[in-house]
Amino acid sequence: MHVLAVLLIALVTALPAFAQIAPTETEVRAYSGLHAAAARGDIAKIEKRIATGEAKEAVDSRQRTPLHVAVYLKKHDAARALIRLGADPNKLEADRYDIITIAAVANDVPMLRIAIEGGGNAKAVTSRYDGTALIAAAHLGHAEVVRMLIAAKAPLDHVNNLKWTALIESIVLGDGGKNHTETLRALVEAGADVNIPDGSGATPLKLAKGRGYREMVAILERAGAK
Repeated sequence: MHVLAVLLIALVTALPAFAQIAPTETEVRAYSGLHAAAARGDIAKIEKRIATGEAKEAVDSRQRTPLHVAVYLKKHDAARALIRLGADPNKLEADRYDIITIAAVANDVPMLRIAIEGGGNAKAVTSRYDGTALIAAAHLGHAEVVRMLIAAKAPLDHVNNLKWTALIESIVLGDGGKNHTETLRALVEAGADVNIPDGSGATPLKLAKGRGYREMVAILERAGAK
């Protein structure tokens, strides 16, 4: 493998998690108003504050709304209440993450369902990588999340600014194990293009063969990969 490719893969292997910055304990202790209510999952306080006119889209120092905070901290009922009361599910925080991508990276299936049913846009381009929630989930081998995003019409063949699709990320940032293989299988069965190359011109099949991922190779070959 080209040395630059090796360095790139090493650099980004864990980046979805690192790029997303959840509220720290110190931040949570300092929150007030809706941010504090969201962090605690306090539905009654959320309803009361919104009823009295508190801004639903107020942001903290990292542009996180109360809804972002609820999603990061896995307060499912709080997130559902905020959306019901009009919070925007497609707002981006400082690192350009929406609640769908935050839930996808966390492998938080119930929260992802809340985000999608609440009007979140699975097609949105998010993050500093100009990627999608589907690409982030494929990177991490979150197969169930990938299937949910496919059902929500996430773009199968979006190419991020690393020149990778979701299918490619399931290979080059995966381990060839069950989760990443099932992720790739879901993408292929959904109709993802199996021949879009990476930035160096390597096809998914070449990338899988180079890593010795035999089951991935078989899936790709059956789908007509070259």
